[in-house]
Amino acid sequence: MPTITFSLADLQQLVGKNLTIEDVESWSSCAKGDFEGYDKQSDEVKIDFGDTNLPYLWSVEGFARLLRGLMGKQKGIPPLKVQPSGQKIQVDASVNAVRPYIAAFIAKGRRMDDYLLKQIIQLQEKLCETYGRKRRKIAIGIYSHKKITFPISYKAVDPESVSFVPLEFSEAMTLSKILKEHPKGKQYAALLKDAKKYPLLLDDKGEVLSFPPIINSSTTGKVEENETDLFFEATGDDMDALLLATNIFAYAFSDRGFQIQSVEIQYPSKKMVTPHLFKEMVKLKKEAVKDLLGLEIPEKELKQLLEKMGYQYTPSGIIIPPYRKDILHPNDVIEDIGIAYGYDKIGESPLRDYTVGEKKPIVHFIDSLREAMVGLGFNEVLSAILSSKQTLYEKAGISDFGTVEIKLPMSETYSAVRSWILPILLECLSKNKHVEYPQKIFEQGEVVVRNGDQLVQYERMAVAITHEKADFTEIRQVLDYLLTLLQVEYSLEETEHSSFLPGRVTRVSVQGKKIAFMGEIAPAVLSNFGIEMPVAALELNLTELFEILNKKKK
Repeated sequence: MPTITFSLADLQQLVGKNLTIEDVESWSSCAKGDFEGYDKQSDEVKIDFGDTNLPYLWSVEGFARLLRGLMGKQKGIPPLKVQPSGQKIQVDASVNAVRPYIAAFIAKGRRMDDYLLKQIIQLQEKLCETYGRKRRKIAIGIYSHKKITFPISYKAVDPESVSFVPLEFSEAMTLSKILKEHPKGKQYAALLKDAKKYPLLLDDKGEVLSFPPIINSSTTGKVEENETDLFFEATGDDMDALLLATNIFAYAFSDRGFQIQSVEIQYPSKKMVTPHLFKEMVKLKKEAVKDLLGLEIPEKELKQLLEKMGYQYTPSGIIIPPYRKDILHPNDVIEDIGIAYGYDKIGESPLRDYTVGEKKPIVHFIDSLREAMVGLGFNEVLSAILSSKQTLYEKAGISDFGTVEIKLPMSETYSAVRSWILPILLECLSKNKHVEYPQKIFEQGEVVVRNGDQLVQYERMAVAITHEKADFTEIRQVLDYLLTLLQVEYSLEETEHSSFLPGRVTRVSVQGKKIAFMGEIAPAVLSNFGIEMPVAALELNLTELFEILNKKKK
């Protein structure tokens, strides 16, 4: 998770106000951050921003910018003065198949010291690893401007055709050799596994700047103390994410006193200038604020609250700052209004209606089955409802049967809503190979399956048993116990399911409706999860089973 460290004295200077550590701890909650501590000897503050979708806050510059607004030291969208540099990057069509987009700017006029350099590297790493999905969506390079001769070329080349000395090495290496021998090459080689040509940045003299998204050149791509002029570039496969990261860095450098100069990006069929300060707008009705927050806020005060959070208020709509891409709905803006107003200032309201809380009938049904599983000696697993398509399908050896994906996920690990639970249990078993066998686990929870334009939610329960003799008979005994407990008759039908061994998997039906599948997990799937013991498993649709039982009662 994005945890940043910075000097308290530096934060005070950026905010323009003396702050106690108690102030910082209090203000961090407004940034959806968890204050993790302060080392008085080193003057180091640590804040964890968890899974926040505000990557501009992953730097002391961004955090200070938010505080300046909340404290009334700046209003609305902070200005970013950008001057044209007259410099260009020529993008060759060859990169379309591997890493098609690039953005850049030049920052001049502030001398680098060791602390500032570490802060820049910290933001670079957080953006690339988390928001940039481990450099797939975004990879960032920062260079000494004086070592570069413009214009710059961005193209894809044969892996053996170019050699250069990468950072942390002293000898020239081909691009393919870097992937095999350089630590960063080995770490990120998978990003280029299907590419026939590799992306490369070169200056007008043919000097290599970078082999994105892997490593910079030791000659041109190394920034040291006392540098005053810097060149920033970001490459990736998502233009919106790339432009956002560029804007975040441009603002961070500007907050440090650098002068920002734009760079023209010349694509084969178009050109653009970056930083690209998009002005996205959202319309907001005062009635919506009242409905969500329960507050009657006059328009003048509403404008002030929005300006505190860095928005620009206009009669036609609210302009979102260029370093934010998290506003997907007016409710997102209303949340920020609540933060600026102070949730602790919203008074209590008396209850107007008397209601008695109780569980839904299906919850009683589900709880009885969970208790039965515990009685059988199974351990219950509680996992996140978000997973990844790699876990749900690729590793499970099955095709996608209807996934709800997160549009802008913060990490690949949590990029899709789970459509079934069994792969999650296999992931759990793979991480507990050090625990003695047999292992018997289950999980009950919600899944969501896309059916055309419809989203269907089910309550399901998955069960897995693993030891050296786990087999179909053992998992059927579990099913037989549960359905006998419910006084339900069932039938089995041999079926095909690529996650299971052929001939050792069945569909379970009750009153002609398929409500479960069970069997022995296929060796290839066990191998994908790194499981070394046989696994017998089942997954039961509790929603459909509950509906059948209700009809039976009627």
